[in-house]
Formats: sequence, structure tokens, C-alpha cells
Amino acid sequence: MITVIGIGADGVDGLSVRSRRELQRASVIFGSLRQLELLAEESLTAECRLWPSPLLPALSTMFDGLGDVHVLASGDPMLHGIGTTLTRLYGAQRVHVFPHVSSVSLACARMGWAMNDVQIISLVNAPADSARRYGGRAVVLSRNANTPGELARSLTDSALGASQLTVWEQLGGATERSFGGLARDWDHSPGDALNVIAVEYVPAAEVATLPLVAGLPEDVFEHDGQITKREIRAVTLASLAPQPGQRLWDVGAGSGSVAIEWCRSGAGCRASAFEMAPLRRAAIAANATKFGADIEVFDSAPQNFEQAIAPDAIFLGGGVTQPGLLDACWSHLPAGGRLVVNAVTAESEALLLQWYSRHGGELRRYRVEDAAPLGGFTSWRSRLPVTQWSAEKS
Repeated sequence: MITVIGIGADGVDGLSVRSRRELQRASVIFGSLRQLELLAEESLTAECRLWPSPLLPALSTMFDGLGDVHVLASGDPMLHGIGTTLTRLYGAQRVHVFPHVSSVSLACARMGWAMNDVQIISLVNAPADSARRYGGRAVVLSRNANTPGELARSLTDSALGASQLTVWEQLGGATERSFGGLARDWDHSPGDALNVIAVEYVPAAEVATLPLVAGLPEDVFEHDGQITKREIRAVTLASLAPQPGQRLWDVGAGSGSVAIEWCRSGAGCRASAFEMAPLRRAAIAANATKFGADIEVFDSAPQNFEQAIAPDAIFLGGGVTQPGLLDACWSHLPAGGRLVVNAVTAESEALLLQWYSRHGGELRRYRVEDAAPLGGFTSWRSRLPVTQWSAEKS
């Protein structure tokens, strides 16, 4: 049996009676140096062992031959903690968890926020850019003392500089303190490594007034005319069907508008954009910064596919008839992933018909007409029709 004991900055004094009894009967206790030091004044018979580094590769065998072991964890072990990792490795039947009050709960209590209205974001193993949000509140778990400054710079660089940050250090402990300010005015030196950040997101007015649904106007993007128009972009996002935390490959990305809309669609959505033209790659980067979208940009497809993180969905909006490109997209798509392809030429449309016959899915043609003056009257003018094939890989 593996027993996980959550402990806070208040040390042994903050433990429940049951947690203290567990530590008293322990023979081996694993933890970080900081956690083990919190037990220094407690008379324990257990052997205290530091976690090895790197930790994850050692976890599957490090308890072999030890019988029952006890593990210290910061706060609630099941909130982005070691408890979730051990449960995944060993199963819930072998892991017994005694949670402490989490740093998220303490931060919300200090801020007067309802926890059910707050998003929890971990930057322990993620870049600061992944904590960008457009509105709402979040408690951000820091990797170290530099995380607040890194987050402030990231928010400022993406039209979120008006966001309010409040850093809480050593929550629940005798040396607890807080400080804060606007992201764009951040001038605090790094403090304690044990901290969380309460964030109230306030985007720039230009971004804040934009709707959350797909189909943003073309003029909010930097582009040279090579952009999926808003109506087609909306139905394309519907076909891609993004889910929180998923990654899109936007191939032949142009301005990156589809990748941007994908990233805005759900928490943790990310994208990889592939675009050969240097000026368009620069536009993609500028648009990603403006909207706080997590997009990595590559210069060619399929040559750079191997360098990108594996996708959950792929959108092919340009270069459909490039030899081997559609095959490469399909081969890199995982089982259950979705491929959506838009075409406007007869040649590319013919290719989509072949793939539809081979793999099934859905084949549709979209036509948009705009009202325009005709003399003293109004008539309808048709845009180029767009044929779209979408399929889920079995």
C-alpha cells in the first residue's frame, strides 16, 4: 500500500489527527527536501528519503521490496499532484490519499472567490503562454519564483496587460505573504518558490469585444488576403469539432485564422501552423500574439510534420493538390482524429471526391452570396463555392 499525505506550508500543525497517526506508524517516508524539513520537529521512527531526480522514470520500481510506504505531497495530492501520478501507475486500490487543504482553496479563500467560478491552470511543466485567457479568473500553480514575472510578460505581450495578478507565497504558513499589480506594470523581484498566482483577466478592448463563437471578421487578423472567410471558417470549426486540450495542425495556414479560432474554442486548445511564405508566417505569429493563442509555426509541409507535436485534428486549407500532401496528413492523423479539407478548384475538388469514395466521411459544398448594388437596385453576387470534405480516421 502507498499512503500519500498532503501537507501544507504550516507543516505538522496543519495535519489532521489521522494524517499524523499515519506518519507515526510509517517506516519509510518519501518527499522533497522542503516537505521532509517540515517534519523535523516531529518524533518519527521512519526513514526519510528524498525523491530521486528525475522522478517520473523511477516511480514504477522505486517502492519495490519496501512494503507499505508513505509519501508527502504539497496540499491536495489529487490536484495536479503526485497522488494522481501514483494512482495512474499503481491503481486506486493500492494508493490511499489523505488530502490537505489545497493552495487553490486557500488562494480562493484569501481572494473571496468562489472556487466553482475559477479555472485552475498549472505552469509546473508548461510555458507561461499556456495560461493566457480572455476574461474570467484563474489560480495559476507556479513552477518556481520566476513564474509570476514570466506570466506578467506573457500577458502583456498578448493584449492582456490590464490583467490583475496577485501572488500568494507560503499559503497557510507562518511566513505567508502576498503582493500584486497589473501585468503590464509588473516590477516585482522573484520571491518565494512556493507560490500561486490569482489572475483576473482583462483583455485589451479590441479583443475583449470580440464574440467567443467562431467566425471573427477578417479585419481583426493581419493578412494579405489569403484567409479563410468568416462564414466558411465558422463551418470549418464546426466540422473540426475541437475539444478542450486538443491540438490542431493548420496546413497551408495563410494568416492562421483557423488555428486562432481553434485555440479560442476551448481551454488548452493549441495548434501547429504550416506555411511556406515567410511574410505569412510572420502574420501568423503576430495574430497568435494578439489573441494569446498557443501556436507553433513551421515553414513547410509535409517536410516538417515530424518536428511537430502529434495532432488531434488536421485542417488542410491550401495546397490540396500538392503531391503526397493529403496522404501525409492522413497518415499522421491518429485513430479517432478528424481531417477537414477545403477546396475551391475543380482539380482539388476531384481529389476530394476520390478520398470521399475511399474513406467516406462528409462531402459538402458551401456557397455564400453577398448583396451588392446593381444600378438603383440590389442584386446577389456569389463568391467562389467551397467544397469541404471531413472524415474521422478509424
